[in-house]
Amino acid sequence: MKNTNNPYVQLTLSMVRTGILGYGGGPSVIPLIRHDAVARYSWLTDEEFGETLAIANALPGPIATKMAAYLGYRLKGVKGALLSVLAHILPSCVAMLLLLSAVHYLAGSKVVAGMIAAVSPVIAVMLGIMAYEFAQKAFKGLGIAAGIAFLALALLLLEVLHVHPAIVIVLFLGYGAVHYRILAKRNKGGTA
Repeated sequence: MKNTNNPYVQLTLSMVRTGILGYGGGPSVIPLIRHDAVARYSWLTDEEFGETLAIANALPGPIATKMAAYLGYRLKGVKGALLSVLAHILPSCVAMLLLLSAVHYLAGSKVVAGMIAAVSPVIAVMLGIMAYEFAQKAFKGLGIAAGIAFLALALLLLEVLHVHPAIVIVLFLGYGAVHYRILAKRNKGGTA
């Protein structure tokens, strides 16, 4: 394509690519969307992507589709959101319709089982790398002690107390809003 600076072309290429290459459900597509949104096209900073992902996680529905809709809306409003979502979901819909007749045959195939087994560790590594990078940013911004304390608190809430992830996200977003408001007041007071 000649005009790759056109936001509509960028959105379409990115969302078709993530729609086709994303395997394993919404969370496994997030690193691909992050790469396009942050590194390839610079639609968002890493921090903005992290905040958007946290908010999208708190809302109901498929995470990858919500991220596609947000990116499209941010770049080109409602038209961009519609284009982005359609570009993201249409490849999968078409592939599902085309392969539906072969489902029974493929279900017992050892080749398909081997492919799934080979791809699963790759998805785990991609998610692990993204989590590690976000943790580095948290440690840098909050300090190691506070970062570890918040990590432990999140694990306690999610794994021990079984608090719904959306509630945990809202709690941490609320803390972040208060924390940054206090820092802003402190910095403003210190420079006045």
